[in-house]
Amino acid sequence: MVGQDQQAVATKLSKKELLSIYGGASLSATIVNAFTNAFKTVYGFGQEFGGASRRIITKKTCKL
Repeated sequence: MVGQDQQAVATKLSKKELLSIYGGASLSATIVNAFTNAFKTVYGFGQEFGGASRRIITKKTCKL
């Protein structure tokens, strides 16, 4: 539905008017959330890798 509205507006505006439109470049909550989740993933991987490497080097593992 949004795509049809954008096409209707684009057909009514001239090329010069379309070139003068500036999009918003703001920091939205979605972007902040994506970066936060990416950081948490990388940090968690680092913790797991560090813990595993420490257990391998010290040869102290939990027996099942």
